[in-house]
Amino acid sequence: MNQPTSHYARLLDREIHWMDWGPRDGEVVIAWHGLARTGRDMDELAAHLAAGGFRVICPDTLGRGLSQWSPAPDEEYQLSFYARLAEALCDALGLVRVHWVGTSMGGAIGMVCASGRVVPRMKARIESLVLNDNAPELAPAAIERIKSYAGNPPAFDTVAELESFFRTVYKPYGWLSNAQWRRLTETSTRRLPDGRVTPHYDPAMVRQFTAHDNDYLIWPHYDAIEVPVLCLRGAESDLVLPETIDAMRTRGPGAAGRLQVLEVPGCGHAPALNVPAHLVPIEVFLRAAGA
Repeated sequence: MNQPTSHYARLLDREIHWMDWGPRDGEVVIAWHGLARTGRDMDELAAHLAAGGFRVICPDTLGRGLSQWSPAPDEEYQLSFYARLAEALCDALGLVRVHWVGTSMGGAIGMVCASGRVVPRMKARIESLVLNDNAPELAPAAIERIKSYAGNPPAFDTVAELESFFRTVYKPYGWLSNAQWRRLTETSTRRLPDGRVTPHYDPAMVRQFTAHDNDYLIWPHYDAIEVPVLCLRGAESDLVLPETIDAMRTRGPGAAGRLQVLEVPGCGHAPALNVPAHLVPIEVFLRAAGA
């Protein structure tokens, strides 16, 4: 298998980083991470799919990981701008057709792209959509929980303490090996001027929730999706409620018979996409959608 390579490009006048996995002539999957995370969360998924012949692009969202922080947070930390960045990335890489796998925020970006309501050219590009514990409507209590820790990231004297924090706050991801927890930590750490360590993102990204009321209430986008959708719901998720899944079955791709739902036991928000029980159903879905 080709080793993953690291890349940067200036997109919409912002430097964006991504990892590129697998053969360059394979079917393309864009794997987009969650709100306060980085593209390295997709390592296991990308390695699994790349071994099967897919090319997997794993971006760091603006303000996360190795991508630039926005100089205009109130204007740019929102789904519509992220969708425009996704379009610019596809343009830069010459990608004509892509599958999309998105965790949480990454799934919402995928829905906005696949609907074509903000970036019309993306509607024709997206061949299938995987939503990892994401839906067109999210539980308000869970959003408040996420805002409480994402907007005020803690700082610690040591990386070991930061890892302990990650193990606690991301316990709903389900089982991770010790090595996977260590990699999650090391790819999510930045050092502050005072020498302490903190999660690797711009705290201002949480202003998405205050500057853009209901940015994640996106039923009109979901209703406009015309491609197959697989929704993985963490069985213990407090973000994607069962009644929301029921509504998804009656609207948009659900009403058209294009929605599959998989409950993932032992996980809340959101499954880590790191074990065969997560990876194999995604691969099966992508291969069927691309056939």
